[in-house]
Amino acid sequence: SFNNKNENGRNIHFGIREHAMAGILNGICFHGGLRPFSATFFSFVDYMRPSIRISALSSIAPIFIFTHDSIFVGEDGPTHQPVEQLASVRSIPNLTVIRPSDATENVAAWKYILTHKEPTVLVLTRQATKTIDRNRFASEENLAKGAYQLNRVSDPDLILIASGSEVEIAMQVAEELEKESIEASVVSFPSWELFEKQSLEYKESVFPRNITKRVSIEAGVTMGWCKYTGNDGLNIAIDKFGTSSPAKALVKDYNFDLESITKRIKQYMK
Repeated sequence: SFNNKNENGRNIHFGIREHAMAGILNGICFHGGLRPFSATFFSFVDYMRPSIRISALSSIAPIFIFTHDSIFVGEDGPTHQPVEQLASVRSIPNLTVIRPSDATENVAAWKYILTHKEPTVLVLTRQATKTIDRNRFASEENLAKGAYQLNRVSDPDLILIASGSEVEIAMQVAEELEKESIEASVVSFPSWELFEKQSLEYKESVFPRNITKRVSIEAGVTMGWCKYTGNDGLNIAIDKFGTSSPAKALVKDYNFDLESITKRIKQYMK
């Protein structure tokens, strides 16, 4: 650890000082020679916003890591449960936001981050997620394109779009819908910014214009999703603050369980 007795340390213990931490990261970047990163709960991005904005304005390349990215942090309560923060960082120009769905996408995210010098926010879940079988589904290397179809459905009835830990439940929903003869394309959407850099042809391949039935599933506010789901889309989101409760109870109370989401989509398809 770096301190007044050891100037050779690699890690700085900032304490509960997110505002100072982000400013120091920018200072290290301006000085040059190092690529710094920080890590804290996603709710506390609000303390860091001025410095994150400065990094985006200045085109320097700190890495801001955030964990505990949804209300499913549980008993810490609404002060620690981000709902609007994901939309807020996506709104900052010149900032790349990446929310991986599993361990393999996280590795792909780091490959991208370390080979591109741009300010980046990496948003990670608290709860356990299953690792997607990449022998059955599309490669995690597609993360660099921002969004990609996971399950290779050629002529879907609808498109399920999700990021982060919600990709897992989107895949489960697709399996349930298949029992009702509804074919769903599942799109993992880890980064809006990276997707917007792609060609029109690629964007069309992920979101064909003729497939107007689209559902977004994300444990945050709805804001911004209509751009990808369209006027006829369904946005399954959390447009209110969380509450203090075990994560499993919150999943049920906020209708983010498999049964509730599947039921809503079936009604939507009718």
